[in-house]
Amino acid sequence: MSLQKPKKNRIQEELERRILHGLACEWQGARWNLSSSHREKLRQPLFSIREMNSRWGYWANPKNEICLSRKLILNHSWDAVREILLHEMAHQLAGQVLDASNEPPHGTKFKRACFLLRANPKASGNYRPLDELILHDSTAPEDKIMLRIKKLMALAQSRNQHEAEAAMAKAYQFIAKYNVDLLSRAENRHFVSVFAGRPALRHFREDYRLAGLLQDFYFVYGIWVPAYVMAKGKMGRVLEISGTVQNIRIARYVYDFVKHFIDSRWQAYNQNKGLNRYRKTDFATGIIEGFCSKLQLQTEKKKESKSELALIPIRDHLLQEHIDYKYPHTVSVRGKTLRKDKHVLQDGIRVGQELVIFKGITAKGTSRKLLN
Repeated sequence: MSLQKPKKNRIQEELERRILHGLACEWQGARWNLSSSHREKLRQPLFSIREMNSRWGYWANPKNEICLSRKLILNHSWDAVREILLHEMAHQLAGQVLDASNEPPHGTKFKRACFLLRANPKASGNYRPLDELILHDSTAPEDKIMLRIKKLMALAQSRNQHEAEAAMAKAYQFIAKYNVDLLSRAENRHFVSVFAGRPALRHFREDYRLAGLLQDFYFVYGIWVPAYVMAKGKMGRVLEISGTVQNIRIARYVYDFVKHFIDSRWQAYNQNKGLNRYRKTDFATGIIEGFCSKLQLQTEKKKESKSELALIPIRDHLLQEHIDYKYPHTVSVRGKTLRKDKHVLQDGIRVGQELVIFKGITAKGTSRKLLN
């Protein structure tokens, strides 16, 4: 008589099996940041998941093994897991390829390996995982500005459309002021890169339009990068946005807010119509275009009033340098031009012109865990 494992254990084992496969896929993808000579010398490691309390992962040179914490992989988002993986992969590169045997663990060769892999040298020990870092509030001056923006977005919940619009516009002015002040100080600043949305094998036209919205109006830079799709067990793509922690918080909140807004409005719009998924894309694209036109109109009004913010082109050259380093091999791809339903598109534009972003920027307990 055979004893079956409890269902919960079987589910976790299957999840961990997929995660191990995902780590191997991400490792293979990261190799392509290296020169051909370095790639040839780097050996495919074993991957494992273990209980660890004092660290997120480690590289075991004698075993040729990268091990990650079970706490990390079950309680944190995939971009946070991938950041730790790259850190441990840098240890592997330093030991196997760069001959760091006579150096301390985080010595010169390791830092060189991090540079080559675009890995975070600080992602170990008591390091706060990426998703927690984005959610964490502090008493820094930048986060005090964020608190003010949160309050304004809370006011944007007003049922009075004029008051709501005014609050949202004022919040955006504070966001712009924060970025203008950053540029005026001309000092080094820390940039992070996180996923907006989840990795998928296929993305629709509205996803790309939403990526453009974030980059055009919310002071982040977006790149579509390869990423493991847990549910499918293979590599897909995801939008990765880069910027300061404060701008990332705002941009990712806007991303999630707009996505939920589209879903709720489409459900109401399509009731009893029976329209297909392509028409949802028309409607969603219209909403984003309508919202963009409203933001652009606000910008034009600032120019007409000769606002101080309108006179300064908000382009962060340090962020551009960070992007050029982090993504050395980028290409532009144009999708197929698909037939649109102009009536559905126009209905979406009208809805988008009434869209108001409101409520807080972040909330406790909303990190994108793998088990969500």
